Amino acid sequence: MAAENSKQFWKRSAKLPGSIQPVYGAQHPPLDPRLTKNFIKERSKVSTVPLKNKKASSFHEFARNTSDAWDIGDDEEEDFSSPSFQTLNSKVALATAAQVLENHSKLRVKPERSQSTTSDVPASYKVIKSSSDAQLSRNSSDTCLRNTLHKQQSLPLRPIIPLVARISDQNASGAPPMTVREKTRLEKFRQLLSSHNTDLDELRKCSWPGVPREVRPVTWRLLSGYLPANTERRKLTLQRKREEYFGFIEQYYDSRNEEHHQDTYRQIHIDIPRTNPLIPLFQQPLVQEIFERILFIWAIRHPASGYVQGINDLVTPFFVVFLSEYVEDVENFDVTNLSQDMLRSIEADSFWCMSKLLDGIQDNYTFAQPGIQKKVKALEELVSRIDEQVHNHFRRYEVEYLQFAFRWMNNLLMRELPLRCTIRLWDTYQSEPEGFSHFHLYVCAAFLIKWRKEILDEEDFQGLLMLLQNLPTIHWGNEEIGLLLAEAYRLKYMFADAPNHYRR
Repeated sequence: MAAENSKQFWKRSAKLPGSIQPVYGAQHPPLDPRLTKNFIKERSKVSTVPLKNKKASSFHEFARNTSDAWDIGDDEEEDFSSPSFQTLNSKVALATAAQVLENHSKLRVKPERSQSTTSDVPASYKVIKSSSDAQLSRNSSDTCLRNTLHKQQSLPLRPIIPLVARISDQNASGAPPMTVREKTRLEKFRQLLSSHNTDLDELRKCSWPGVPREVRPVTWRLLSGYLPANTERRKLTLQRKREEYFGFIEQYYDSRNEEHHQDTYRQIHIDIPRTNPLIPLFQQPLVQEIFERILFIWAIRHPASGYVQGINDLVTPFFVVFLSEYVEDVENFDVTNLSQDMLRSIEADSFWCMSKLLDGIQDNYTFAQPGIQKKVKALEELVSRIDEQVHNHFRRYEVEYLQFAFRWMNNLLMRELPLRCTIRLWDTYQSEPEGFSHFHLYVCAAFLIKWRKEILDEEDFQGLLMLLQNLPTIHWGNEEIGLLLAEAYRLKYMFADAPNHYRR
């Protein structure tokens, strides 16, 4: 049954080379009858009702087992007008009032800082409910005040991190000051880049654990093969390649209005507003025009594949990195403030570096996308050897790797990670031989196993796919990517040169 579904999914109706190839997995996994609207509705009804009952019963149980000093001896039918009740309340009130006065007198003799802190706390938090609270209040008044302020400022639990985050040069906890080690690494990069002939092997070795933000643009140009190692040739090469790109625009861009290119241009026009919709930079009309030109020219010059959904994502890291040569905080920057020459340089360099990347993985985007089929199959075999429990869990609930890993291969994990993490990941990909094709397989395997606990906790088809399509990586930074890459390197070291390890 799975084989028949797979055959139907990979059928294509391409009219001509260069026409649009429908990629169902670019944003969603292949269609499956178990993911129909009715299935989701039925499952949601079954799963949500017990949860609500459980929460309600837990709350009532908590309420029954919890007493308060004000409630002791009270009852709904008690006569509140009786003299005995009034006498009891008067005694409690007098004792509590005396305690409150005592606490306030003690607070007055505290340092000035404590007084100002106390005055900021709402009055409702200062009431002492019973005499049992008095001793606690005397011993930990500062702690209570801090806890009160913490309650007011507890959301969000973690700092909100920009999706670009100053070109990923920070961890999830914020941008730390540059350490001595980082300064030493930056100086090593500058020496390599300024030498007459840059040692590319040494540059790759230094770039594997990440490239400093200050030298990332020129390093990426060199590692992608766009810029020559000889420093004397770089300026002329950049000038020539940029002029060549804008020559392509003059020659081909007007043909977007021709009938045989209408499908290509229409699909590009639809996909570009969906590219990183949460980052304001990519919603600017000028930036979207730049992306349209880059993608259309690439599609025209590569008729074997044409434009395929997902390629639009691959432009963004290059655009952000090359923009960072002129701007510190790119996420909200208005590109209309840049000169025409700067914008032309960023656009041309993004086009050529993206083209170099796609040259190594173009079989991912040709008819029937054989490159992705092979990589998904290789991932399945690799995971079956690395973690048989996870692999069997997928088989038990009939989850096909194609249903979630297609997007991982098609978009190089860009839909699963914040852009700042993608940029850091690509530092290593450009340092590895065949990083975007071969090494990416091991990164995907490490990424999948990273969530093994969450995967094993899900016990149905729908829950597994929902998890794998919405993995919680929004707070990831350099530290998490570093650990992921280290695990991927370990897997590569164990399995890449031992093909028999794939076999059962």
